[in-house]
Amino acid sequence: MTSHQPPLWRRAVAELLGTSLLVMIVVGSGIAAQQLSPGDVGLQLLQNSTATVLGLTVLILVLGPVSGAHFNPVVSLADWILGRRSGAGLTLPELGTYVVAQTVGAVVGSAVANAMFEVGTSISAKERVTPGHLLGEVIATAGLILLIFALAATSRGVLAAPAVGAYIGAAYWFTSSTSFANPAVTVGRIFSDTFAGIAPASVPGFVVAQLVGTAVGLGLLLILFPSAARTADDAVLPRSSETARS
Repeated sequence: MTSHQPPLWRRAVAELLGTSLLVMIVVGSGIAAQQLSPGDVGLQLLQNSTATVLGLTVLILVLGPVSGAHFNPVVSLADWILGRRSGAGLTLPELGTYVVAQTVGAVVGSAVANAMFEVGTSISAKERVTPGHLLGEVIATAGLILLIFALAATSRGVLAAPAVGAYIGAAYWFTSSTSFANPAVTVGRIFSDTFAGIAPASVPGFVVAQLVGTAVGLGLLLILFPSAARTADDAVLPRSSETARS
């Protein structure tokens, strides 16, 4: 990371806040969908995915200039891996800080969403692991990594907020797993036994699939965009030097 980046503590706060709000959106809209459209799972998913698309787009726009708006350990991991090739991207201590902030934020977000709808925080019993779901997570995560870093490599980071929001919204529907594609969000969703929940026993499989998807996405990225490693600092959005001076 360059000296023009905001201080690490400020970036960590942005990652914690952003991931927390993202999980509030996912879990909260899932609870609302269950209450508004009981018995219609397709409509519930439409409501859940629409809220996630809009909310994620806004979060990237607001917090991207501070931390890059990763809100996802596999995005931060990919940033670190790419940066080892060029001296850009997150350092290892920064990676650890981002992952901790994202995970804590996800758990807090789930608890707050439960509290808003007065459903109580409890461990989810929703088992999700099947071979199809795990394949869906590999594909969803690979596509997300390829999208984010391809935009950075081609100087189109300004499109990241709508593009990432649109991709996640589409992946809700074209993947069997409904596109978790995020280990921190996966952990956070353990703590809500509602529409968006996931049972603890399903989490290891999902996280492994997400890591495999990250490797696949990075492999495709380096085949298609060999110079991508030099732009790791610009994912998801470039961190602003204006923020660092304020």
